[in-house]
Amino acid sequence: MRLNTAPPSVQSDVSLRDRVRQTWSPVNTVRAKSIAALRVAFGLVWVVAAWLKWQPEFQNKFLDQVTAAQNGQPPLIHAWIGFWAGIVSVNPLLFARIEASTEAALAVLLILGLFSNLSYVVGILLALGIWSTAEGGGGPFKAGQSTDIGTALPYALLFGVFLVISAGRYYGLDQWLTPRLGRLGFLASGRLRSEQRDNSDPAYEQTRLLRKW
Repeated sequence: MRLNTAPPSVQSDVSLRDRVRQTWSPVNTVRAKSIAALRVAFGLVWVVAAWLKWQPEFQNKFLDQVTAAQNGQPPLIHAWIGFWAGIVSVNPLLFARIEASTEAALAVLLILGLFSNLSYVVGILLALGIWSTAEGGGGPFKAGQSTDIGTALPYALLFGVFLVISAGRYYGLDQWLTPRLGRLGFLASGRLRSEQRDNSDPAYEQTRLLRKW
């Protein structure tokens, strides 16, 4: 067996490069730039949304906006919104600022491509929460009056798309951060069980065995 006699610093650099290569495969430059541009544009949308949420007019009427979504809703949806309205009524200003802060954080993380998987999951939950309460699930659906299913649901779907394609790896800080997080790389743009993803490949198995030496 050939021994690795390289200095520790060189071995560390090589190991880090190996982890980067194992995390991602080469992608088309045009495709990568397009995905990065869409991610940043979506982040800018959340910048505007967060700025609007920090306005006193929104925060002072936060509870009213939630309860107003009950109008005309079926009993089940009416009760669901009422349940959350009761929770928000404990401290409406606090909940309004939590939402504004979350949206601001999502905007920054999307633009930088940082902790992407975590931000996408939070974004999905936030968007679905807004859609099912303040937007009333897009309803009530009445012919001639309802024109769409609400804006927050498509936001949740777009977050899901970004999660599936690992959008943070394209021209984002996750490209640098993911391999350095090790097993926690899934919080950035790594896979939850990356060690098992290619274990059927003989080349991967050989690399794994050599690492043990």
